[in-house]
Amino acid sequence: MEFRSGDVTLRGTVAVPAGSAGRRPGIVLVHGAGPETRAKYRAEAQAMARAGFVVLSYDKRTAGYSLTQRSYTQLADDALAGVRALGGRADVDPDRIGLWGFSEGGWVAPLAASRSTQVSYVVLVGASGVPPARQQAWYLGNKLRHEGVSGSLLKTVPVTGTRLLRDAGLFPEADYDPLPVLRRLRQPVLAMWGNDQQSPPAESARAIEKALHDGGNTDVTLRFFPHADHKLHTSPDGFRRGEELVPGYVGTMTSWVAGQGHRAGDAWPHQARPSHALAPLPGYEASAVQAAAFFFMATSFAGYLLVELVRRLRGRPRVPGRGRASRWLAATGLATVLGFMGYFGLVTMTLTAGPSLGGRPVLWLALQLLTATVVLTAAATAIGWWKARSSMTGRAHARLGLLGLTSAVFVPWALFWGLVPL
Repeated sequence: MEFRSGDVTLRGTVAVPAGSAGRRPGIVLVHGAGPETRAKYRAEAQAMARAGFVVLSYDKRTAGYSLTQRSYTQLADDALAGVRALGGRADVDPDRIGLWGFSEGGWVAPLAASRSTQVSYVVLVGASGVPPARQQAWYLGNKLRHEGVSGSLLKTVPVTGTRLLRDAGLFPEADYDPLPVLRRLRQPVLAMWGNDQQSPPAESARAIEKALHDGGNTDVTLRFFPHADHKLHTSPDGFRRGEELVPGYVGTMTSWVAGQGHRAGDAWPHQARPSHALAPLPGYEASAVQAAAFFFMATSFAGYLLVELVRRLRGRPRVPGRGRASRWLAATGLATVLGFMGYFGLVTMTLTAGPSLGGRPVLWLALQLLTATVVLTAAATAIGWWKARSSMTGRAHARLGLLGLTSAVFVPWALFWGLVPL
């Protein structure tokens, strides 16, 4: 099936019940985050079709959606275009068309439903009741803890990294607040969570239920499946995903849409730690300042090493105050700055910190050791300069002064990123 949403053509697949006759309830699947395609929801679509739903799953738009660009309003428009397309089918009951929103779709589906009376119900799976940046920091912390990580890296990647991406404008919709939309929602809502490690389940369930009730919507059903993951696939721990949907998930949807649902006495989901709001970066720690500091340190350390190399190749005499300490300072400073950027990017993209020693990733320990070496060699360089200051040329003073300034920038930078072993 193809359907239009504004100036974009979206392509999807409709799954129908086998041997169905008459009009059935329809449901449109709204994606989680990322470049999702209908193929990722084949298991859900087929299971819902077997249960009696006419299911539309579609490929998420690529125009206007990326890691650094997205609009929940635009995605809600796409979901409503899917509802209209499904409502035009002869085998769909136009009075029973709903939206199923998973993860990021848990923000998009309520927004779409709040703008259309054509949506008759909303099903949420793994929805977050907190803003995306807060949810992401909580998830990254869970993932690293699951990998056995402890120490300062648990703040560097989840908290500091998320705050920096938000400040740099590289985390679209980072501060989207889902609660005002939920207060406007009038359709019945079924919200379900597993042993969720990506969206804080206990906090989200309470926040979503309260927001709906505050808006006067009491047709709310919450269900919890302790042996499932974020997507309600079977899972022993909430991290490892099985191939099968957790038993009772689709059956709950079926009976609820048929009007037989009720607030079950499920045990409240376990949530090992709360999420926390992320304060904006102050001006002196802003992303632009961080970028400038990185560029300054990298070029200054590298430039000092290059000058020393040229001097040695030309056979220039040794300058008092510029000995091994200053060369070690420049070398370890450059290695730390470049090594940190590479390791931070690796952990952020793969969510894997590498081999650990006593809960501390080996590569992170190496970076912290390098940081300590930078501080010690900076002190040694300063002492050497002080002792030889009267016999140094103006050019030598300038080069060591620049190296000293670079070291002065390095220390607060290293503290900000948790590289100083405290």
